[in-house]
Amino acid sequence: MRRPPTRTRIVGLAVAVLTTVAAAPHHALRLEAAAAGVLRGRVDIKRAQVVVEPRPSVSSVGTTGPQRATESRPAVVYLESAPRGAFEREETRAVMNQQDQTFVPHVLAITAGTTVEFPNSDPYFHNVFSLSRTQPFDLGRYAAGRSRSVRFDHPGVVQVFCDIHSHMSAYILVFAHRYFAVTDAQGRYRIGNVPPGTYTLVAWHEGSVRDTRQVRVADTGEPVETDFTVR
Repeated sequence: MRRPPTRTRIVGLAVAVLTTVAAAPHHALRLEAAAAGVLRGRVDIKRAQVVVEPRPSVSSVGTTGPQRATESRPAVVYLESAPRGAFEREETRAVMNQQDQTFVPHVLAITAGTTVEFPNSDPYFHNVFSLSRTQPFDLGRYAAGRSRSVRFDHPGVVQVFCDIHSHMSAYILVFAHRYFAVTDAQGRYRIGNVPPGTYTLVAWHEGSVRDTRQVRVADTGEPVETDFTVR
């Protein structure tokens, strides 16, 4: 005849079951991380780099600043809808410099909750501002070597200007998720750690969405190659 399990044995079995259940989510996360894929490719922008002719201003009279500046105008590639659990506010910092009467970088992509520093590396005053609905601000005039900052809490596109130098402009794209990338000098992008699923991949350039593609990330973790052409 089979003996009933003792109290000690029952408690031991319960602990074993709870340990297995507690470990399961961590194991699932490890599997998800191993299966996460990569979106990569190139955005081919069919136009030459923009050559900017700085306009005369009161602050630059008598200075020997550059007369021509070549700006890099990259694209931003991102997921239109992010995977579940990806909407996490990150307390980070970024920099958009003012150098040679140019915002550097011209395009900055950040997550909501990021504070952006606007240092003045020119030998004259700047006044950074934006009238964008996403994040309007006006930092006022400040001299060389000084810096002011803005915290961006809401997703959207923010176009940035200088109230003193009207030819200066830049873009800040604020995302509610981390699945985005700014193209490099060769137009390449890479978005990593994308969970398996079907997504809409968006290519943005100079103020507007230029193209969208449906992409599928398999559970094998294989990279997905997607190219865009912006005319």
